[in-house]
Amino acid sequence: MLDRLEGVYQRFMEVEGLLADPKVVSDLTSYQKYVREHSELSRVVPSYLRYKEVIAGIEDARELQRDPDPDMKELAREDYERLSAEKERLERELTVLLLPRDPNDDKNVFLEIRAGTGGEEAALFAADLFRMYARFAETRGLGVEMMSSSEAERGGFKEVVAQISGAGAYSTFKFESGTHRVQRVPVTEAQGRIHTSAVTVAVLPEADDVDVKIDPTELRIDVYRSQGAGGQHVNTTDSAVRITHLPTGLVVTCQDERSQHKNRAKAMKVLKARLLDQMQTAQTAALARERKSQVGSGDRSERIRTYNFPQNRVTDHRIGLTLYKLDAVMEGALSEIVEALATHHQAEALKAGQG
Repeated sequence: MLDRLEGVYQRFMEVEGLLADPKVVSDLTSYQKYVREHSELSRVVPSYLRYKEVIAGIEDARELQRDPDPDMKELAREDYERLSAEKERLERELTVLLLPRDPNDDKNVFLEIRAGTGGEEAALFAADLFRMYARFAETRGLGVEMMSSSEAERGGFKEVVAQISGAGAYSTFKFESGTHRVQRVPVTEAQGRIHTSAVTVAVLPEADDVDVKIDPTELRIDVYRSQGAGGQHVNTTDSAVRITHLPTGLVVTCQDERSQHKNRAKAMKVLKARLLDQMQTAQTAALARERKSQVGSGDRSERIRTYNFPQNRVTDHRIGLTLYKLDAVMEGALSEIVEALATHHQAEALKAGQG
């Protein structure tokens, strides 16, 4: 581990030098790349430097324990015990810090929520999930911006796409992809029977320009008039935008803004994120088949969580976590679930590294 940590430190010093190089500073793409790398290395370096200090302190304490003065020997013994305990703590901390980190963790994300089985009730629950995630994002100091939405006739969303931005947005939401099942009595149910519906969630990291290159000749861009559910929010100008990526057949629409240019810019952001997701899924498919999944597969068809309203219960099936405070969760109190998933992911990664 020490050799690897020293390599991290040497690279940190090298990157610091590059960030002061006028040639790098004048090249925005290179500069941003090195800023991100510097930020990543900065997570490890302070703990490593402290670790080196502690090891040196332990050696000094060992030497001083040979001192004939009983008081000095006792002080040295106390220092040795204190520093040895700190050394163990730092070793555990550094082991975790050296785990391969998802390069997308600090990126903004696009959160896509779609009503699945269950008709009107699924659309209403899609809106409830969007509200839950928006409130949770706000508690984490993350920004939420609606990118596009398709409203259902009787309320809720057939589909809603939002951008969540801020430090650690992807690391916060990355385990939310999958099928979310709801069990409750719909407002339209006269007999009081419990219905089961499903909503799918996809979490896509925002693509940087260096991640995805799009040839403008491979795009078909259509403009049309915005339409809202039941005739609401109808715009009299052709401001809605539909972008089709011809090689993949991916289609993105955006009509929430009254400006065609704003809708086009938003749609392009979502398209890039979907293309990046498609690329990364293809790249990791072979690896995923070879190794045990850490927290589910990320497959959007996988049922990951059940929200049972009559019992005020929420269950995450991947880690077997059940909480009887669904009312609080739906108000955005997701931290306990998100942190349990992250801890489980970390523990599985540590086991894989030791295996």
